[in-house]
Amino acid sequence: MKLLIDYQYFGTVNYYKMLFKFKYIEFEEYERYQKGSFRNRTIIAGANGLIPLSVPLQNGRDQRALFRDIKISYKDNWILQHTRALDACYMRAPFYEFYRDNLFALLASQEEYLMDLDRKLIQWVLKMMKANLTISFSTSYLKELSTDLQDGRNQLLPNQTSSLGEQVQYAQVFEDRIGFQPNMSILDLLFCNGPSSAGLLKDSNSRF
Repeated sequence: MKLLIDYQYFGTVNYYKMLFKFKYIEFEEYERYQKGSFRNRTIIAGANGLIPLSVPLQNGRDQRALFRDIKISYKDNWILQHTRALDACYMRAPFYEFYRDNLFALLASQEEYLMDLDRKLIQWVLKMMKANLTISFSTSYLKELSTDLQDGRNQLLPNQTSSLGEQVQYAQVFEDRIGFQPNMSILDLLFCNGPSSAGLLKDSNSRF
């Protein structure tokens, strides 16, 4: 069975939990852009609560162009805002310094298209977790899927409450102040658990 799924910007823990349920992953590259998703935003946990980070888009978020044609806006220095927020939230995280420089270099590359940035970041996260997944990319938009392809597109949205079974539990930086915050950006899990992150995702799937 292969999973067909949309892109996310530093996808959530549940997003990667879903990826780790499959051996074969195909990323959707011919859908129309949809606002109100994680395609250009993520959520991290700070000392005073949750912090949303979003990538600004040329022509705004209401456009109906193909996702592959959506361009990133660099009019405002959002990269600096995101990197400063990550520094403030995760400087105390055990594995933050190990990933920080390489991650910031990826953001500084200033990809023109949102899809290219998302793809690059997903591939980096999977590499850091030593994920043994076979990745492919769609060549057209499929309305009806074959029986060997599971549709994961638009299943993991900001207002979606399903936990895909048992939540992935781990110690967070500010858990003593704001309590455990489930389904944060995968960066939260990675910075706090490093190489063991993949094992936590797989283990939570085995208990589902």
